[in-house]
Amino acid sequence: MSDKKMTSSRRHYLKSLLLQIAQGLLEAEAEQLAEEKEAFLSQNCPTLSLPTKMEELQLMCKKYHQSIEKVDEERYDMEAKVTKTNKEIDDLKLQVIDLKGKFKKPALKKVRMSADQMLQALLGSKHKVTMDLRSNLKQVKKEVKVEETSDWRANIEDKKDRKKMFMEV
Repeated sequence: MSDKKMTSSRRHYLKSLLLQIAQGLLEAEAEQLAEEKEAFLSQNCPTLSLPTKMEELQLMCKKYHQSIEKVDEERYDMEAKVTKTNKEIDDLKLQVIDLKGKFKKPALKKVRMSADQMLQALLGSKHKVTMDLRSNLKQVKKEVKVEETSDWRANIEDKKDRKKMFMEV
């Protein structure tokens, strides 16, 4: 394969050809849509011919009311179908998320429980397990240091003697 670069005039020519083809396709599609619309309207909406007599006019109104009711029922049924399918889609999305395992964990609330209550909640009421953590601790004897607590009155007595020493001089 050769690595020839396309000239700008060639590129411009090809671009204009593509745009012409695309424009022709769009026009053909628009004509086809207009024809389909006309065919649908001619099938479902007959031409309007106003009757001259009152009875004929009433019959025509009744006929139109019946067709309106029929269309309204169909619309309601379709809306119900759409809501049902939307709900199914949401359920399936949740199932997919659960299968992937990428779901947001809810924020847990703090619960104050003792160890016995936790074990009872986990194991059920059948198992009676008491967990007294203090009973398993090692016993340590404390040595109480007896310190001489100085009485403030005794200090005052000592200070009186000192004061007298300074006074004598």
